Amino acid sequence: MTTTLSYTQLFAFTEAVFRGIGCPHEDATLATETLLSADLRGVDSHGVARLIGYIRLWEAGRINATPRVGVTYETPSTAVVDGDGGLGLVVGPRAMKVALDKARQVGSGWVSVKNSNHFGIAGYHAMKALPHDMIGVAMTNASPLVAPTYSLERLLGTNPIAVAVPAGEQPDFVLDMATTTAANGKLEIAQRKNLPIPEGWAQDAAGTGSTDANAVKNGGALLPLGGATGSHKGYGLGAVVDIFSAVLSGANYGPWVPPFVAFLQPSANPVGQGLGHFFGAMRVDAFRPADEFKAHMDNWIATFRAAQAVESRHVLIPGDPERETSAVRLLEGIPLLEPVIRDLETVGAKFGVKL
Repeated sequence: MTTTLSYTQLFAFTEAVFRGIGCPHEDATLATETLLSADLRGVDSHGVARLIGYIRLWEAGRINATPRVGVTYETPSTAVVDGDGGLGLVVGPRAMKVALDKARQVGSGWVSVKNSNHFGIAGYHAMKALPHDMIGVAMTNASPLVAPTYSLERLLGTNPIAVAVPAGEQPDFVLDMATTTAANGKLEIAQRKNLPIPEGWAQDAAGTGSTDANAVKNGGALLPLGGATGSHKGYGLGAVVDIFSAVLSGANYGPWVPPFVAFLQPSANPVGQGLGHFFGAMRVDAFRPADEFKAHMDNWIATFRAAQAVESRHVLIPGDPERETSAVRLLEGIPLLEPVIRDLETVGAKFGVKL
C-alpha cells in the first residue's frame, strides 16, 4: 500500500520538521530540498524515508542543527571543509559551493569534508555544477556495512560516486551509483515490503550469499559491485571514495565511520571527525569552449541512445530514469509506503507538524 503526497505538501512538512529541531530557516529549506531530491528522482531509499533517522540522530546528540560550516585549510584549487557536526544535507551543498567558487577562479575546485553526516543522494550535489557549464563530482563514505572481497568483516560503506556532465540539446549526463551491488536503502525497502532480495546483494554472517533482506541486520554484509567474479572492482572503487572523502579530510574512515542509525554508538576510539565527503567541479571551458563541448556531448548521448538494443529494450543514458521519474512525480506526487507514512506521522507528532 502506498499514499501519494504532492511535492509541495511533503516539502512544507519536512521543512517544518527541520525547523522543529532548531535549524535556521535557510538551513531547513536547503536540507529539505536536498532530501526530497531523492524522492523526486525515484531514489526512495534516500528521501523522506530517512527523515526519522536524522531526527533520531539529533535526539541522540549526534547532529548539530546550527553548524558553523567553514574552510579549515585551502589552496587556490583545494579545500578542507569542517561540517561542525551538521546535517550532511546542509554541509554537502555548502562544500560543493566552495568547489564551484574555486573552479570559477582557477578552472577546477576540489573539496574534502570532515565532521559531517549522511548527505542524501550524491547526484544532487554533483548536479549543482550543471547550470554553470561545469562537470560536477560528488562522493561520500558511509556506515560500514560492506565486506571487502573475501572478508567477513564490514569495513566499507556503500560509498557512492556521482558525476554530472552538461549537454546542450540533450538531457545532461548524470551518473549516480553506489559502489555496492545495491544500496542498503534498497534492502530497507525490501524489508518494508517483506520481499526477498536478489542474489549478489548481500552475504550472511558466515559469508554465504543470501536473499534474506535482513541478512545485513543479522550480522551479514552488503557485497561490493561486481558480483562473484568481479567484486574486487567495487571494493576498489569504494576504497577510493573512503580515502578521498575521509583519509584526505580527517574524517572517520573504514570501520570507524559512525553509523547512521541512532541505536548504534560511534566508535569509542575514532580516527577522525564525523563522516566525510568529496566534491569536485571542473569548468568545461578550462578544456575547450563550452558550446563546442556540449555539442559533442549531444552527439555522444544521441549515438549511445540510438544504439541497436536487445529485444524490447533500449539503451539508457545515465540520469534518464531519474529525470523521467522526477517529471512524473512533480505532476502526480510522490508515492510513499505505509511504513514511511507512519514514521513521518511519528516525527510530525514530536514537533506538532501534520502531514
